[in-house]
Amino acid sequence: MMSLTDHALVQKVRSRVRRHGWRNTLHFACMRLLNRVAPFRILRGLHVEAVDLAFLACPRRYRGGFASAEALARFSQDPEAQLSPQFVLQALHAGDECYVICEGERIASYGWCSTRPTPLGTADLLLHFSPEYAYRYKGFTALPHRGQRLHAIGMTRTLRHYLSKGYRGLLCYVESTNFDSLKSCSRMGYKAFGSIWLVRAFGRYFAFSTPGCKRFDFRVEQAAAPAASGKGAGFTAAGLLHPASGAQRRAR
Repeated sequence: MMSLTDHALVQKVRSRVRRHGWRNTLHFACMRLLNRVAPFRILRGLHVEAVDLAFLACPRRYRGGFASAEALARFSQDPEAQLSPQFVLQALHAGDECYVICEGERIASYGWCSTRPTPLGTADLLLHFSPEYAYRYKGFTALPHRGQRLHAIGMTRTLRHYLSKGYRGLLCYVESTNFDSLKSCSRMGYKAFGSIWLVRAFGRYFAFSTPGCKRFDFRVEQAAAPAASGKGAGFTAAGLLHPASGAQRRAR
């Protein structure tokens, strides 16, 4: 006779299959098993180069733009924003920019962009990519504002801005087991071009990029030196939000 635990597991698997299909469910199970042996990730590389006009208009209660350092300093004091002061300092010190959508004075959604090699969740790994593209990362929408397409709107407006500055488009990655995000990116016009396989063994990381990554020079490498600490970076810019046209392309 099936125990309650077994029954719950079967129901969980059936639910995952209905939502994501057998292939993705099997992939999820394999990744779970492999990670019991060693930390292992597959990063799906995605790119978008065309603006979808359906995602440009923002609901009237919101306003968006590239956030000033002063605004980001204030947002980092809100635990619900998931922006630590240390992260903000490091990102600004590296020259990264953040497109923010606000409701009043509260942050509703944001996404960061970089045009330089960017730390990959750990100080000793850097994600490299072609200088012809900007890299979008750390997208977030606060729970009360989900379902308003704010992530898609912020991404599309960011894409329009970088296209106007001469970039060919935006790049990002999504974990191979994050099926909901992969579907969401597909709806926004992102197309997959390859994957990075990342495993930690013998005290270090090993990375392999599939052939599709070559066109975008999309790869992960060990950092030659610790990531910048952000020391010396100050919040001195005035104003809450800069309009999209105010962000500057940085020299590489």
